[in-house]
Amino acid sequence: MILSKLHSFFASNPDNSIEFWECPSCLRWRFHHNVNKNSKSFKPIPMLPCKMSWDYCKKSVSDDIIKQWKMMFQASDGKGNHFLDLLDNYFNMIEPSYSKGGPWLQAFGHSNSLCACVMRAITNHAPIGEYRLRFFSDKDFSCPCNNYPLESRRHILYECKRFNQYWNPRRDSLNYFIMFLVANPNAFAFTDL
Repeated sequence: MILSKLHSFFASNPDNSIEFWECPSCLRWRFHHNVNKNSKSFKPIPMLPCKMSWDYCKKSVSDDIIKQWKMMFQASDGKGNHFLDLLDNYFNMIEPSYSKGGPWLQAFGHSNSLCACVMRAITNHAPIGEYRLRFFSDKDFSCPCNNYPLESRRHILYECKRFNQYWNPRRDSLNYFIMFLVANPNAFAFTDL
């Protein structure tokens, strides 16, 4: 409504203009109190979704980036074959998100050491036999529990007797995976330094 009135005002005469004056409240302009009261009581009604708003644009760009990342991550070798896919509480694959640190950081972002351990385990870049075998193929990479010929992430998570201090076998769920790592702080940790 205001925009249409301004448009007709400017269209009616090319000499029409608007001047803005600075009028601080300390000058006690007689209309200042009314203007202040009216401007504070004005409650604009948002039109949802307003595609011109800053929040909408930000969300739209973020959503596009995440969609592109998901496509690249799943369709390319960027993920690698060593990435551990984890599930949420409803046993759906966890997907990246930008809101509130995403589902990953909410679970372990409070602890730097736990965060490092989780990242080593998820990417399989941990000081275990399976990782070291890629670089030093002439050494022995059997598990120290002496029950498995190769110390692998899967063996550590599900079978190794050294890390049986956690009772729930459902370690593909993010929450249970974190509980396993908290109960077994030496799993996927650099202990031979």
